[in-house]
Amino acid sequence: MRMNDAVTGAILILFAIAVILHAQTFPRLHGQDYGPDLFPTIIASGLMLCGAILIGKGWAARREGRLVLLGPWARDRRMRTNVALLVAGVLAYILFANFIGFIPLSFVILAVLTVRLGASPLAGVATAAAATLVIHTIFAKLLLVPLPWGLLLPVAW
Repeated sequence: MRMNDAVTGAILILFAIAVILHAQTFPRLHGQDYGPDLFPTIIASGLMLCGAILIGKGWAARREGRLVLLGPWARDRRMRTNVALLVAGVLAYILFANFIGFIPLSFVILAVLTVRLGASPLAGVATAAAATLVIHTIFAKLLLVPLPWGLLLPVAW
């Protein structure tokens, strides 16, 4: 799929606006002129600038006449299903991670995607288990990112 740069720029600007609006909800630090919203706002401002440049570039190159040009993969049902499963996995994590937890949800998403993309069921399950444990160890133990335990809270280590 080939999109005109103006479309990509508009999406980037909308994302940057959402980041800025969300960053404004972060709690303020007492006695500080700046708070935890500063760096996300600066980065989102840079994204808005990049989006504006892309819109200008896309507007200048609009001679194609179409804003979106689908590639050959978009006609293939299997490829469209793969993209839909990927998006569904991301949405499932966003919606259910706090309730189900990182480990079980990540394992299921990775297992489904690896098997769908061509691995054998045994290899897909093994890869999903290993990847989930490695990712959990890196983020939760080394980087101290609080990943949701969800259903596994009673046995959290």
